[in-house]
Amino acid sequence: MFRKYLISLIFIFTLNITMSNTLTAQTANIPSAPIIGAKSYLVIDTLTNHEIASLEPNLRLPPASITKLMTAYVTFHALESDQISLEDQVTISEKAWRMTGSRMFIEVGKKVSVQDLLMGMIVQSGNDASVALAEFVAGSEFLFVDLMNQYAANLSMTSSSFQNSTGLPDENHFSTAHDLSLLAKAIITEFPKYYKWYSTKEFTYNEITQRNRNSLLWRDPSVDGMKTGSTEEAGYCLVSSAIRNDMRLISVVLGTATAKSRNDGSQALLNYGFRFHETKTIFMSEKEIIAVKTWKTQSETLSLGILNDLNLTLPRGSFSKLSIENNIQPEIIGPIDKGQVLGELVIKLNDSTLATQALVALENNPKGTLWQQIKDTMQLWFE
Repeated sequence: MFRKYLISLIFIFTLNITMSNTLTAQTANIPSAPIIGAKSYLVIDTLTNHEIASLEPNLRLPPASITKLMTAYVTFHALESDQISLEDQVTISEKAWRMTGSRMFIEVGKKVSVQDLLMGMIVQSGNDASVALAEFVAGSEFLFVDLMNQYAANLSMTSSSFQNSTGLPDENHFSTAHDLSLLAKAIITEFPKYYKWYSTKEFTYNEITQRNRNSLLWRDPSVDGMKTGSTEEAGYCLVSSAIRNDMRLISVVLGTATAKSRNDGSQALLNYGFRFHETKTIFMSEKEIIAVKTWKTQSETLSLGILNDLNLTLPRGSFSKLSIENNIQPEIIGPIDKGQVLGELVIKLNDSTLATQALVALENNPKGTLWQQIKDTMQLWFE
């Protein structure tokens, strides 16, 4: 009987053993994503990268001041590598001082700390602050733009091209909702201590107080970032992120006709994602998923698991309908090393494969004694 269990190539069990036998494995019915009047949008779960809703996510569009996410990302890297510090004093150039559009109202020749410039860029969307940071980090905005595009390539932002640190119009300055979601996730996951600044509702510099242009910070307590943008060419844009019940979503909305429509649309997309989807950890890394029989080894059984957490984002109500297949080698003969691949874990819903991961040995199982090897060899012959 145990032998039959061993040689079975597929061992299937349900995640919910109390589920009725008459329950059919159908995906939970959910409504279509809301129509928000944007040229492009994308909503993803940050843990799984699962695309919850989208409209033309790879359409190249001018990102306007959302560009400043990349300006911040490059600056954060300079801080982390100790090339600069938050306390460093930046002498404001005439170019930075003369910048048009949104500003934090820095003055030419004055010294401003890197931290104040970052707050002026993140909260007040200051074009002057963006240029001042670019010049300080790289020596000139021209060289800083080269860094922006290098980091974009590192993040696989393959449909993005940056020509300045501010997002002011340029025909060769563009990005996509998909690429901007990669950038937003990178800031959130790589620089959490700096990301917290994106939830700051107002900032005062030079006795001038300006409110964060992301109105969702006041409307929805689960929203803690990130960045607005608007030009005549780009329309109104917003990258937003929110966390509810340990589930974090990123929404990118590009090219709406009004600030209200970008805000309402972003809120609607976030609500849709949280209301009709959920993210769960199916299996944790290096935890036993199945124990298998081994031959010619010191121990007769071996624990198998996966090397990385297996997380999924699914429509609500779908997790109870998942099936799991453990495809195990028919005969596992020692010695066995920890991490050795001995099978495959397959997660399915409605006969569609959602994820696969290698099943590996969670510990070493050395060669058994001479008697164990002889005994197991004979047993394998007879069976």
